[in-house]
Amino acid sequence: MVDSKAMKEHLGCGVPATAEWPKPRLVVSACLGFADVRYDGSRIPNALIEALKPYVEFLPICPEMAIGLGVPRPPIRLVETGEGIRLLQPDMRQDLTETMRRFSESFLSQVGDVDGLILKSRSPSCAPRDARVYTESGKGTSGGRRAGLFAEAARRFFPNVPIEDEGRLTNRELREHFLTVIFALARLRCAIREGRIRSLMDFHARYKFLLMAYNQKALRELGRLLANPEHLPVREVSQRYATMFRAALSHPPRRPAVVNALMHGMGYVSARLTSREKAHFLDLLMDYREGRAPLSAPLRLLQSWAIRFEESYLLEQAFFEPFPRPLISLEDSGKGRPSRER
Repeated sequence: MVDSKAMKEHLGCGVPATAEWPKPRLVVSACLGFADVRYDGSRIPNALIEALKPYVEFLPICPEMAIGLGVPRPPIRLVETGEGIRLLQPDMRQDLTETMRRFSESFLSQVGDVDGLILKSRSPSCAPRDARVYTESGKGTSGGRRAGLFAEAARRFFPNVPIEDEGRLTNRELREHFLTVIFALARLRCAIREGRIRSLMDFHARYKFLLMAYNQKALRELGRLLANPEHLPVREVSQRYATMFRAALSHPPRRPAVVNALMHGMGYVSARLTSREKAHFLDLLMDYREGRAPLSAPLRLLQSWAIRFEESYLLEQAFFEPFPRPLISLEDSGKGRPSRER
């Protein structure tokens, strides 16, 4: 007989000792605190990654080491040539483009379920968006920035799975969005493993308010999918649901949509509030919408009312605690601030 608990742990669906959270599976650049594999033989400690270790199954990888480059090693570069962007090691006169592409496709096709990636910024292999591109002459840069070859392949293999670099995750809004999504995808993955529509429906109910904040249209479409009027097999419904859910959470939510979700939640307790309490909550919502207060201010007030009035449906919502509370940090570098209104 298969040990169901052991199986869940193997699938990343186990429960850490600190909280009831399925463990997200994250591919991470090995140089970010795991191994001395940078071109100069160093590693880069990262506070967020250290904080995540009790809650996450990390899958460290250094694509450059994996294709046979040693430590230390002459730097590699993305170079704009007449044949397109190539990955070159000028000192050794090597073109590593196809080698890196073959490795990336092999690794990513075999790594299994992935809920997110944290990759090294500015790396010609790993950078999600800001690797420098050099001119063919080698005398300067083209002025362009782009994804490294490994990161580029990861976006193809895992569409709408969050891929961030360690620099952008110092921004509080981007970090909280990333954490929200990876823990949601881990929980969804475990619900799908159950192989029952009921498990998906329970997941959907738990994430109703969060989906409302992210994408109301997707919330409605996902609800219709779960109603399954076409009587599709559970496997197909699950696959469609996962694809649509990842797309719905692919961008940080806008502030007006978050306010709408909070107002919807207030409706569950409004009849038991005083006029002054309602007015205070609406003032907090306005302050949040105008950027004068953090989301935690109205969110925690609404949660306290749900506790006070024992509104179990509200209290079960992932909207109130989308990731483990010990991972909350007020630190904010301002780097990579989202362009969308929050």
